[in-house]
Amino acid sequence: MSPAQPRKKNRKRHLFGTDGVRGVANLEPMTSEMALKLGRAIARVLHNPVPKPASGSGKNGSSFPSKLPKTSARHRYKILIGKDTRLSGYMLETALASGICSVGVDVLLVGPLPTPGVAFLTRSMRADAGVVISASHNPFEDNGIKFFSYEGFKLPDEVEARVEEMIFKGETDRYRPTASEIGKAFRISDAVGRYIVFLKNTFPRHLTLEGLRIVVDCSHGAAYRVAPEVLSELGAEVIPIGVHPDGENINRDCGSLYPETARQALLEHHADLAVSLDGDGDRAIFIDEQGEVVDGDYVLAICAKEMQEKGVLKSNTVVATVMSNLGLDLALQGMGLKVVRTAVGDRYVVEEMLHGGYNLGGEQSGHLLFLDHNTTGDGCLTCLQLLAIMVEKGQRLGELRKVMTRLPQVLLNVGVKEKKDISRLPRVRHKIAAAEKELGKRGRILVRYSGTEPLARVMLEGEDEERIRQMAHEIAEEIRLEMGSEK
Repeated sequence: MSPAQPRKKNRKRHLFGTDGVRGVANLEPMTSEMALKLGRAIARVLHNPVPKPASGSGKNGSSFPSKLPKTSARHRYKILIGKDTRLSGYMLETALASGICSVGVDVLLVGPLPTPGVAFLTRSMRADAGVVISASHNPFEDNGIKFFSYEGFKLPDEVEARVEEMIFKGETDRYRPTASEIGKAFRISDAVGRYIVFLKNTFPRHLTLEGLRIVVDCSHGAAYRVAPEVLSELGAEVIPIGVHPDGENINRDCGSLYPETARQALLEHHADLAVSLDGDGDRAIFIDEQGEVVDGDYVLAICAKEMQEKGVLKSNTVVATVMSNLGLDLALQGMGLKVVRTAVGDRYVVEEMLHGGYNLGGEQSGHLLFLDHNTTGDGCLTCLQLLAIMVEKGQRLGELRKVMTRLPQVLLNVGVKEKKDISRLPRVRHKIAAAEKELGKRGRILVRYSGTEPLARVMLEGEDEERIRQMAHEIAEEIRLEMGSEK
């Protein structure tokens, strides 16, 4: 059984991956010099908007930026910058702000704040664009830069292409205003408070979290202040972990990639629920009262059922990626709902949701998108939506998760020196074809490259976990033999 083919992305990126520009901090492309150029380029794009594609097919609803000031006075552009807690964030933030100011655009600095908080504040403060300095779930030595339009959506491909073009052609060096035309930088001191108020307003006013004991692992990342405060102010007894960032401990043995850390705390404190957030706070993995991990597929199924019952699930459709478990498809089909698949990356989930007019989507990794509330994945918001269902139905997460039965799934990561076209690797292609023939309609295979790391990902699903694990290792070994591996 194979998912519907996602719409293909045609543009080859040089700087931008599936989630902005990313790499080891202070090495190309994540240097101060490149951050300054990126700042200058995005600021110049504000002055010279990229035309909207004629097709309008699934982009972020508009070109960037399509906003025009409705006043005769000269519009003073402003860009909001947020970051996670990495040591290199100081360096990159300073360089970005310098680049932006150097072309006559003002900067709003909000400091450490989850990615979805930056998206929200970009909209609510009517900034012309937003920037997040973060490498999400990566180790602290990495960092990244991603941009949002004034609407709070990640930039469409054609704008990223224009930014790259300006940098590689040296266009970022040609415009240098002077005197009062140089931009200013302002620090926004109440950014965390504004975002907390927004999150609390997404939780139904007639409900409370009183009586619930919740473990929240903030991975020493951007949500270290926000998540505990939101849950506590809504009445929960909060057991916070991963809330002491030192610039180097972000994601270290904690957060969404290490749910066992929150699981241990849940069992020790006999908590009702645990949630593990990643470094930039846009994804959430849950642990139920029995200590069982509940990933994004389960949460999608739970939320889809609830939204269907309330009549608010648009087009009775959920958007997922090719990595979501077949069990999600079967569960939603049993409810009479449709699943639309996309390429991996929450930006592609958002594009499909906007293209089709859907309001619920997400990834197995814990990026969930509730477009009725925010424009990007939001771990804290996802937690509140799930808790609202638990409280309103009077059911624990262990009971709610029974809405879906997960098929055995094996995922292997293979380090590669070069991302060669897999269709041109005969031994790998032959091994995949043999496995597909054996599985037939009782499973599926997906082999793809990571958009942010030098990895090939081999994913198999089927009824016999031992056998699909064996087949996955066989495919992975052929990849190593044909491409050479990075240990």
